[in-house]
Amino acid sequence: MEANLKVGYFPGCSQTGTAKEYDISLRKVVEKLGTSFDELKDWSCCGATSAHVTNHQLSNALAMRNILIAEQQGLNEMVAPCAACYNRLVLSQHETKSHPEVKAKVESILETKFNKEVKVMNLLELFIKIGLEKIAENRKVELKGLKVACYYGCLLVRPSEITKFDDSEQPESMEKVVEMTGAKTVDWNYKVECCGAAHSIARRDIVLDLSQKIIDDAKKHGANVMVVACPMCHTNLDMRQTAMKRVYTEHKDFPVLYLTELIGLALGMDEKELGIDLHTIKFNYNEIAAEKAAV
Repeated sequence: MEANLKVGYFPGCSQTGTAKEYDISLRKVVEKLGTSFDELKDWSCCGATSAHVTNHQLSNALAMRNILIAEQQGLNEMVAPCAACYNRLVLSQHETKSHPEVKAKVESILETKFNKEVKVMNLLELFIKIGLEKIAENRKVELKGLKVACYYGCLLVRPSEITKFDDSEQPESMEKVVEMTGAKTVDWNYKVECCGAAHSIARRDIVLDLSQKIIDDAKKHGANVMVVACPMCHTNLDMRQTAMKRVYTEHKDFPVLYLTELIGLALGMDEKELGIDLHTIKFNYNEIAAEKAAV
């Protein structure tokens, strides 16, 4: 645990648009836990969605530009809460560090040199650094009645030889964070499976099939809510449920929250304050708690 922690913050494109509730809830939660952000000044898209398959040099330069900004701000570490951004940043950083010719090309594009390495953290690493016990210490509501399926997706812990974070097949770090809220976690099969990610636009049929299987498995294993740490995953698993009900007529609404929203509820904030009311599938913890009490 670190007191009065201050870290660099790379919001990424989604957090300022379609996933603004992720940004809202994250900022509120970390402030409550005694941590402050130093947002990267003049940050830009990291190229996570498509740049790396259309122009590899450009994708590395886009990612490393943001890491360079963190370096110029005197930061030793930064958090990228979007799993896709985190993955793109650490992969580009690894490639630039490992291949002198790539580093030289990136430095040429950016017209500057890198002088130090900035550690890029994902959301889970941030909470581990803050101290999981701080969540429990500041908890105002014990989230009894919630059975949570922790969904990592395919980018948060892979490739393991580069991310070097948790187990790529059976990760447990998100479960450890959730348990600090008083909620229970379920053991299920699809927590590191891909939801279709950026195919959400071009191949909606693939996304619907993959996402429906993920939600169905969570339900089968007793979950009544899912938590994620990626805006793209949330789009596919939350917003696409409207289309799922047209294709899979047996599908029933299943709430999907950002991990930060779940923590915020435990810290005493309400759904509207955290932006949960912006989701496609509605969620009200008090209703779930009342149902449990009535049983």
